[in-house]
Amino acid sequence: MDTIENRLQAVKSRIAAACAQAGRDPRDIVLVAVGKQFPADALRAAHAAGQRDFGENQVQEAAAKLDALAGLGLRLVWHFIGPVQSNKTRTVAERFDWVHSIDRLKIAERLSAQRPAAAPPLQACVQVNVSGEASKGGVPPAEASALAHAVARLPRLALRGLMTIPEPTTDQALARRRFETVRDLQAALVRDGLPLDTLSMGMSDDLEAAIAAGATMVRVGTAIFGARRRT
Repeated sequence: MDTIENRLQAVKSRIAAACAQAGRDPRDIVLVAVGKQFPADALRAAHAAGQRDFGENQVQEAAAKLDALAGLGLRLVWHFIGPVQSNKTRTVAERFDWVHSIDRLKIAERLSAQRPAAAPPLQACVQVNVSGEASKGGVPPAEASALAHAVARLPRLALRGLMTIPEPTTDQALARRRFETVRDLQAALVRDGLPLDTLSMGMSDDLEAAIAAGATMVRVGTAIFGARRRT
């Protein structure tokens, strides 16, 4: 039977197989279920099947789901994974646990200033545009170090690592090279003294290549919830 619970388990099996192939422990991979365009009830079903980390990339849509699922309380971890607009930083700063998509210092400064003092620091990743696509956010690899060091100095943010969304490809070797570029960037930042432990990379179609390259978080939507509406 094709249910969210079954699809979620299938994704976990893919993660386990990819980890076995790479000689890694599946417990080191955080699965973020991406709810873009799916209703709160779909996320509720995933939660009932054991899912705890959820990702959203539209602030207004996400806020409605956070309200609808508020009764689940501290049993959910919310990740903002989409472009962060200046006029939406307050909602991200106040309501999310993670932000994966910082690509401008101005945005990071606003998130830092607007994070409530009573809340734990907002866990953050710098987004790297590893394939150079104009349609995607993220800083070029050559600029990632400067931005990461600047973000790491801000209060109320805890810089954890890097995020990337490479171009879609059926070439698994190319996908892995893209992910390895970001992994190597993170390693260089660690050598520079930043205590980073997160590589947010890999989605429904390329999570195996991402895990092989060292991903610690994979962001999966369609493989769990089904096909999205065309917009």
